[in-house]
Amino acid sequence: MKPLYLTKEQLEKLQTELHHLKRNERTKVIKEIAEAREKGDLSENAEYDAAKEKQLLIERKIARLEETLSRARILSAEMMGTGQVHVGSRVVLVDLHTEEETVYELVPTAEFHSYDLDAISIDSPVGKALVGKAVDDIVSIRVPAGEITYRVKKIS
Repeated sequence: MKPLYLTKEQLEKLQTELHHLKRNERTKVIKEIAEAREKGDLSENAEYDAAKEKQLLIERKIARLEETLSRARILSAEMMGTGQVHVGSRVVLVDLHTEEETVYELVPTAEFHSYDLDAISIDSPVGKALVGKAVDDIVSIRVPAGEITYRVKKIS
């Protein structure tokens, strides 16, 4: 399996979430199932069905986090201090055609959420193209809409 590089903070955040799911959410949903079961006929018990569905979602999330953490490797200071783009970098890009600036934070796929507009998965076409680039490097990225050419303005 491919290693997943995370900052120490990102790793701790995932570990905390996993701990919370296992200790709190799992226990809570087990109680909900038991309470719903006490209400009688399970074939027509909406509360029971909802609690079982919630349990399934929690267990899937736990499994996904455990798989992610099994592949996790902490980014060392040497890997992060190279002046190059890496997981956890916040990158300011300038579109060479429009001169518009775009800011992205490169995050592991496990932490990527489509509603987080300034985050981009390290495994996306843009993320893959940016890794290893330095300030003033030019990067051309093929995206579904065509090709975008950026200059790396700043890395933090």
